[in-house]
Amino acid sequence: MRSTSPDVELASQLRIAIARSARRLRQESGTGLSPSLTAALATVARHGPLTPSELAARERVQRPTVTRIVFRLEEAGLVARAADPGDRRSSLITVTPAGRELLAAARTRKDAFLSERLDALGAADRATLERAAALLEGMFE
Repeated sequence: MRSTSPDVELASQLRIAIARSARRLRQESGTGLSPSLTAALATVARHGPLTPSELAARERVQRPTVTRIVFRLEEAGLVARAADPGDRRSSLITVTPAGRELLAAARTRKDAFLSERLDALGAADRATLERAAALLEGMFE
């Protein structure tokens, strides 16, 4: 039998809580997109314009996967593809106004969802979560 240290137990609790929280926030986003499509759209919005290879590297997926993702996002009118002036064999992917609107609406819905739950907590619990959010952000940077 393997014994677990308090750090391993805490890591397991955090993993479960973070995964459940992320899943619930995805459900609340209302984008109608899969998690991979939403993540790719957000990455292009945050770091774009990007070539497909740059997007694949940032999303940690293979280039053929990004090709399918970009096609679906382009088909939905959420991204646009244009020739890369630095390399005519490649393209640059940018977020369209519709894509930016979709992401902004999803952020608003998720923030409202969390805000409602925070309103139900006492000041001490909200302060604890504020400190935990800062710690988590620092851990993953």
